[in-house]
Amino acid sequence: MHRFFIPPEWINDQQVTLIEDVAHQIRHVLRMRPGDRLIVLDDSGWEREVELSRVTRNVVIGYVAEERLAAGEPRTKISLYQGVLKAQKFEWVLQKGTELGLVEFIPVVCERSLVGDLEDVDRKLGRWQRIIREAAEQSGRGRLPVLRSAMLFTQSCQRATRSGGLALVPWEREQATSLKLALTAGAGGKDRPFSISLFIGPEGGLTPEEIQVARRYNAQPVSLGPRILRAETAGLVAASAILYELGDLG
Repeated sequence: MHRFFIPPEWINDQQVTLIEDVAHQIRHVLRMRPGDRLIVLDDSGWEREVELSRVTRNVVIGYVAEERLAAGEPRTKISLYQGVLKAQKFEWVLQKGTELGLVEFIPVVCERSLVGDLEDVDRKLGRWQRIIREAAEQSGRGRLPVLRSAMLFTQSCQRATRSGGLALVPWEREQATSLKLALTAGAGGKDRPFSISLFIGPEGGLTPEEIQVARRYNAQPVSLGPRILRAETAGLVAASAILYELGDLG
C-alpha cells in the first residue's frame, strides 16, 4: 500500500485532504480512484489507512478507515554523525540509513572532508530532506529521521556528549575494542543501550588527532574487523551490526 508523509494540518478528525505534489502523484502517477486505499503519516509514529472518496486534478479527499501505531521504528535510536562525502555517496548513506532505521543524521565536516565550508553543505539540505522522506515512505517508517545542519567534528562530539547515551567511533586502527565488546561494556552487561551516537569519518578516514578529540568526549573507538570499509559503507555496516546485536533486526 502506498505511503505518504503529510503535514498534520491535512488531517481533520477523520477526513484527510491531500494537495500539492501528493495529490498530483495520486491522480496522475499512481492513477488511484475513489475506493482505493493508501496510508498517510504525520511524523507522530502513527499511521492512518485512508479510503479515497474524491480524486480531482488538484485535491484528493479520503476518510480514515483504520489507525495504528507504525511498526517500522527500531527500539535502539542511532544517530549517525557522518563525515561529509561526495554528493552521490552521502545521498546513498541517507537513503539506505533511513531504510535501515537510523533516527538522525548529522553531517560532519572533518579534517579530510572534501567540502569548502559548513554553508556549502547546508545548501544541500533541501534535496537531502526529500531523499529521506522518499526512503522513509518506501521502507515503512513511522517517523522521518531528523537531518541536522552540518557541524565541525569537535562540535559534533560536544553535541553527542550532551545528548547522552553511548558514543562509538569505528576506526581502522583500533585493535583492543570490538564493536560487540563496546556494546556489552556500554550496557554494563545488563540493560541494552537506548541511544547510540555513531561517528564515521569521510573519505580518507578520521585523523589520529580527531580520535583523540573523540576520546576526550568519551566516544569509544571500536574495530569493525580486519577489513577496511569505505566511508559510505562503514556507518551502514556498523548500524546493521548494532541493530542485530540489540535485537532490532529479528
